[in-house]
Amino acid sequence: MKKLILGIPSKGRLMEQAQELLVKAGYRIERIGSERGYRGRLIGLDDIEVAFLSAQDIASGLKSGAVDLGITGEDLLRETIAPDDKVADVVLRLNFGPADVVVGVPDFWADVAQMADLDDVARQFYSVHGRRLRVATKYFNLTRRFFAAKGVTGYRIFESLGATEGAPAAGSAELIVDITTSGATLKANHLKILDDGLILKSCAVLAARRLPAKDERVKHLVRELSNHSI
Repeated sequence: MKKLILGIPSKGRLMEQAQELLVKAGYRIERIGSERGYRGRLIGLDDIEVAFLSAQDIASGLKSGAVDLGITGEDLLRETIAPDDKVADVVLRLNFGPADVVVGVPDFWADVAQMADLDDVARQFYSVHGRRLRVATKYFNLTRRFFAAKGVTGYRIFESLGATEGAPAAGSAELIVDITTSGATLKANHLKILDDGLILKSCAVLAARRLPAKDERVKHLVRELSNHSI
């Protein structure tokens, strides 16, 4: 039987919640080597090796084939693998780690409520300043796909390396695409979410590459986790 590689987040609340769910479903992770090692075994299913990786690396590993299945954020998965790319897909949505990926604009843009308004602002901004609107984000691909679907073209992406929500106030961008849970941080930075600016309602997901998703071990894991999810 071919060994499968299961990616588990290596740190943070996502790791804790993923391991709690696995334990509830009757599975135990046994680390190989030291307690700080990055490999392990999933006790309860045959020939499943665990790789402890960052959530981003799990998404990348699903695309490259370095892991067969893994628990990661849906936002990271869709940033890395487009919905129409069937190399890997969600096999189970897990009820923890919720976050919305949204378009946020300055709250003093009183006449900007929807993405169509943003396209108008982009044209006006270019005529006055001679450059495109800057969008601060870590989500390059999600932003491009969403803006294209909404017909917004007059922008360029500014890579956010720090606190994205602070970019407009700092003068390094005019608007942002970022994740939010309550919206409180956006409000604190004088930003508002566009009425149709919800890009993705994300949560933790179990995703698998196309062929492993058909494996009976994966199907069994999905059944057990779905019975014990929060």
